[in-house]
Amino acid sequence: MGQAIARRLGSSKTVLLADNNEAVLASVAQSLAADGYHVESRQVDVASRDSVHALAKFAASLGNVTQLAHTAGLSPAQASAEAILAVDLLGVALVLEEFGEVIAPGGAGVVIASMAGHLFPPLTADQEKALAHHPPEALLTLDFLSNVTEPNFAYPIAKQANQIRVRGASSHWGRRGARINSLSPGIISTPMGQQELASPVGDGMRAMIAMSGTGRIGTPDDIAAATAFLLGPDATFITGTDLLVDGGVTAALKAGNP
Repeated sequence: MGQAIARRLGSSKTVLLADNNEAVLASVAQSLAADGYHVESRQVDVASRDSVHALAKFAASLGNVTQLAHTAGLSPAQASAEAILAVDLLGVALVLEEFGEVIAPGGAGVVIASMAGHLFPPLTADQEKALAHHPPEALLTLDFLSNVTEPNFAYPIAKQANQIRVRGASSHWGRRGARINSLSPGIISTPMGQQELASPVGDGMRAMIAMSGTGRIGTPDDIAAATAFLLGPDATFITGTDLLVDGGVTAALKAGNP
């Protein structure tokens, strides 16, 4: 998804790519540069305050930070509950906070959440308030998160937390004249998505695709197009909300379609 977004939005801009995997980072940076993009790259651990702070500082040194697309994440087939909460939940909170200090007036950001956050039972008002406003480093010590040990539980609660954290961050970003939203993809044909389809939950995912309004798996370009809208001039009155881009899966599930 990150690559598709960079290709769609990166023309005539300086594109700063960041990833924890140095080999992947170098490969994508080389591919984009070969196609004429002006690319910078930086390794980052989104679960580390120092690492994210250094990334934001480096981004600001390149010029005005006008667009942010945060796509880093781990799925249940890839990682433990502890790692998912560190990357998918804490990592998002750190990126929102650190880039909220450098985003340029008129700028915008998008955090990639997931339709899983829409399918997870709603949290209580107190839990939502804690997820929205607790300091990032304190999030994983919250009572209702500290005992989460199942990856298939950690992932949807982290993604619902992303949507909540974006709502909480929107006022701070707004004081800088900037916008921030989340985008919740459905089942997308990425390496992560294919790994989940090959896992024990794959049959259920294929059944969800079959019952959806579009009847197909999503593509990274579908997500890049939606991200371009949220980051672009046609969305200047949209902030602090989530855009569900799942081909109709959530609608079908909630409507009880056969």
